[in-house]
Amino acid sequence: MFDELRARAEAITAKCRGRSGLRLFFVAFSGLALVQMLSGCIFSSERPDLALDVPPAYRAGRGYSAPPALDWWRGFRSSELTKLIEEAQTANLDIGAAIGRIMQADAQSKIAGAPLLPGVDFAGSATRLRPPGGPMKEDYKVALNASYEIDFWGKNRALLRAAEETAAASRYDREVVGLATVVSAANAYFQVLAAQDRLRVARDNAASASRVLDLIKQRLAAGTASQLDVAQQESLLATQRAAVPPLEQTLKQNRTALAILMGRTPEHAQIRGGSLRGIAYPRVTPGLPSELLAQRPDIREAEANLAAANANVYNARAQFLPSITLTGAAGYESAVLKTLFRPESALYSVAAGLAQPIFEGGRLTGNLDLQKGRQDELLQNYRKAVISAFGDVENALDAIRQTAARERLQAEVVRSSREAFNIAEQRLREGTIDLVTVLQTQQTLYQAEDLLVQARLAHVQAIVSLYQALGGGWLPKPPELADAR
Repeated sequence: MFDELRARAEAITAKCRGRSGLRLFFVAFSGLALVQMLSGCIFSSERPDLALDVPPAYRAGRGYSAPPALDWWRGFRSSELTKLIEEAQTANLDIGAAIGRIMQADAQSKIAGAPLLPGVDFAGSATRLRPPGGPMKEDYKVALNASYEIDFWGKNRALLRAAEETAAASRYDREVVGLATVVSAANAYFQVLAAQDRLRVARDNAASASRVLDLIKQRLAAGTASQLDVAQQESLLATQRAAVPPLEQTLKQNRTALAILMGRTPEHAQIRGGSLRGIAYPRVTPGLPSELLAQRPDIREAEANLAAANANVYNARAQFLPSITLTGAAGYESAVLKTLFRPESALYSVAAGLAQPIFEGGRLTGNLDLQKGRQDELLQNYRKAVISAFGDVENALDAIRQTAARERLQAEVVRSSREAFNIAEQRLREGTIDLVTVLQTQQTLYQAEDLLVQARLAHVQAIVSLYQALGGGWLPKPPELADAR
């Protein structure tokens, strides 16, 4: 292709032979035309194919759009959770750091856009010189100097575009951090509630075990129980009491985690908590997979980073082409200060320069290969972000269904276990039951109640995971788009 273009340029030049006054002009013109045609060849590559297979609907969800609200955490019907999350959104230090990165990216955009405008500076000088054996000489000069590189190939515009896309990516990164903060705060709060519920279960069961121990001791005094029966019940009671300190530690750790998320020290964070039984289960619909591409901030961030890489590839290719620079200066210069600003002291200069890279030791080629490699890496990251997003939604939908079923079944286990323990305790009072059966019903009830709390925790965390997989709350659609659906 390059040989063909060069042949065309030589043919244009050959037509001008014999015309000495125009020959140089046509040679220069044909060379410029050749460069333009070559640049068209260089920039003819298309954007890489994303090769994304977007499914029409989720397997585990219905294929209609009912986007979650922006303040989706209110759906759990907990005023304390809402307060904690809203405080974390304003005071979280990771979010503050992300905002700082946005400021840096915006500043880089300004820096990248500077070459698109002329650079102007003021220069002034005063010189007094006495050469050996000669009279004193003075020179005064003030001038405005300007320089401008004509962005003929779009090299500088590509750099600006890359910086702007990077700035956009930093904003999506702030949304990613913000969503992660909200999700972490919600999960930590639910962990606090679960720890409090499990502590209540452990203490209630310890109280029940203590009550049974008293009954066994009464039977021992009456001669209907042995010291072994007492020792076994004491061991069970000690085991249930030993479960309390780890749960108290978990409670404290999650309260501390919430304080850090709110940008506070643990001593200045008041978290009351409560019970998971007071948490509502909001109904979340995932919408359509195609809508997810515009909602998840990590996907949008990957897309912006890919666009920046595309612009950097464009810039790397443009560096192979000539650069055209215009410079100028205007001002005054005089050997006498009082005549410096007179018309006869005025000066100006205008110049134009063209530089064509010829040999750079592989720097330009290496830079182009580097940017292409970066482009390919970010393309794969974008594809991975999209596929991972679909997988996250599918997993979260399945987790909600499975954890809801687990909680429902575990509640039945608790109901049956509590009924069995109540009967066993009553028969123990009557002296008509084997003590081994009493021990078994106690252990079964404790484990069932503890597992029910964990099942509730898994259920609410699965709902939070779905919100996270969907990218948080969605902005409502414009009326015209909503009507068209």
